[in-house]
Amino acid sequence: MYRKYKGLAIAALLVLMSVFSVSTIAQPAPQRIEITATQFSFAPGEITLKKGQPVLLVLKSQDVAHGLRVRELNVAVKVNEHGTAQVQFTPQKIGDFVGHCYVFCGRGHGSMVLTFHVVN
Repeated sequence: MYRKYKGLAIAALLVLMSVFSVSTIAQPAPQRIEITATQFSFAPGEITLKKGQPVLLVLKSQDVAHGLRVRELNVAVKVNEHGTAQVQFTPQKIGDFVGHCYVFCGRGHGSMVLTFHVVN
């Protein structure tokens, strides 16, 4: 009888250990990147990211409303006039991706771009 419970107790302990070890694996903290939007540019204009590393993108407007969209990375964030907005994402593709302002902000709006370089 003792052997039966001992085997059951060991099995239960192994299950608990595997559940707790999987749930307590630390996720990497997101890399915080601040971008300032002004008519008609983003600063910085280029950013290098690592594939698979979470990113917290903080977009700040110095003047009017702006937006940043990078379709290939599934990123879209809009910031109000003189405001701050953020979006979190994890790049899953390697390459160079161009983001555009998607909120009309004046006559130079079409030239407002930001390039993300995603590396391994």
